[in-house]
Amino acid sequence: MPRSSIREELRNRYPVSLTIAPDLENLSGEYRFLSEFLDNCPDAGGFPPYLADIARIEESRFSLLHSPPFIPKSVQDRTVNPALDLIPVNFSNLPALMADQGAVPIPGSGFVLVWIRPSTRDIEIRDASADDLLALKIVAEETDPAKAAAQGGISLRAVDDLLYSAGQQGLLLAPRSLIRRPQDFPAGEITDPSYFISKTFTIQWHITQVCDLNCRHCYDRSDRKTMTLQQAIGVLDSFYDFCRRHHVFGQVSFSGGNPMLYPHFDQVYKEAADRGFMTAILGNPMPLHRIEKMLLVQKPEFYQVSLEGTKAHNDYIRGTGHYERTMEFLDLLGSQGIYRMVMLTLTRDNMDQVLALAESLNGHAELFTFNRLASMGQGAQLSAADPDLFPGFLSDYMEAAKSNALMAFKDNLFNLLRWHRSLPNGGGCTGYGCGAAFNFVSVLPDGEVHACRKMPSQIGNIYEQPLHDIYHGTLARKYRGGSAACSGCAVRPVCGGCLAVARGHGLDIFSEVDPYCFIA
Repeated sequence: MPRSSIREELRNRYPVSLTIAPDLENLSGEYRFLSEFLDNCPDAGGFPPYLADIARIEESRFSLLHSPPFIPKSVQDRTVNPALDLIPVNFSNLPALMADQGAVPIPGSGFVLVWIRPSTRDIEIRDASADDLLALKIVAEETDPAKAAAQGGISLRAVDDLLYSAGQQGLLLAPRSLIRRPQDFPAGEITDPSYFISKTFTIQWHITQVCDLNCRHCYDRSDRKTMTLQQAIGVLDSFYDFCRRHHVFGQVSFSGGNPMLYPHFDQVYKEAADRGFMTAILGNPMPLHRIEKMLLVQKPEFYQVSLEGTKAHNDYIRGTGHYERTMEFLDLLGSQGIYRMVMLTLTRDNMDQVLALAESLNGHAELFTFNRLASMGQGAQLSAADPDLFPGFLSDYMEAAKSNALMAFKDNLFNLLRWHRSLPNGGGCTGYGCGAAFNFVSVLPDGEVHACRKMPSQIGNIYEQPLHDIYHGTLARKYRGGSAACSGCAVRPVCGGCLAVARGHGLDIFSEVDPYCFIA
């Protein structure tokens, strides 16, 4: 960069305190940059001792402004931003001085970052933090995050957090998620690309079959071998490897049975948090001291409990006193600042109680939704909702939700109703319509991996295969392809019906349509 350009830049940015001395105008061609001259002639012109550092920062900024390097739109692996300069300096607080003449430089060696933020193309300048330097070192030296965590004596979560932060700021370029629908997946009338790529992957982890309830609609009360602590940690390691290889955030939704009755729950919960996974609980009411112990490790993204209608019907399904215990527990969760979700299993007998229950939950929960009964396990003894009445029920639910903000739209067929009314789409069951074996799988205590927990849908065993291999297996691909009958649907990416409900009605889930579908 010509020293005249740098000189003009400095003059323009520092007209008072950093005015260039007259004898610099006659500087010979011995030095290409102003910073070189200041380094070699520190006493010339009586400049402040930090001017050479500022000159180097300005030279970098000028170069990025006028000759920026190519920044790829996508990368295969996490990469240092090619439009990033790491500049060694002898003073800190220089970026603050460059923005505010009243700032005071502080003697002490360090580094300044100058880079183009890919998302905005703006040039940013700031002092490098220890986390910045560690993130850049890990990526530049291609160090495995787990090894970096061990070497630094910090958690894997801490390493992943600083890598994520560096990526959000544009210091690093991060690969896009590999959890995406294939190119030949039916798009219908959906054009928003966000419905085809998931940045998060969830395992619904049934870590125990042990439960303190005996619900009439439970879909699996079978005995399964209890998972050892070593096996549990192996599941987390396999999931971590899967998320790293697919460039997604991982969420572990602990379920059961009652997950907190698993003998190693506290340690497994901590192991999940230490690996940087988001956590959630799908469980039953528990005493305060168990919730407080969990919060010492990590606040869950949500705690989900179930209610099946108004008090009498709920207690018929889940046991005497369950309704009152659950309402009290919801208030306990609220007192701890935990996001509260309530799930209902929709049947013929509670269909007319849903809106009343949703209304009663105001002030006791943040979200309420429902799943349709999958007539399997003990649930086969109950009566499914009438398909002919279902569209009207959805319509009434949507109308009630206008005045009740906690009512959510989980059922995929809400999107069919929205399409009929020319309304914007929602995400459906998992944010991508049916997410079975797409952005979601279930893991059982004996290691079985299922596409969806509400029906028998085994796609592998995580004790025998890595999750990566299971996910890319033939069975998993078949389940996430869904029913061929949905291929021509206008809202296929945000619907796909419910495979478990279809299975419960005795249908071929890969060739027949959800019996509640009303596309015609």
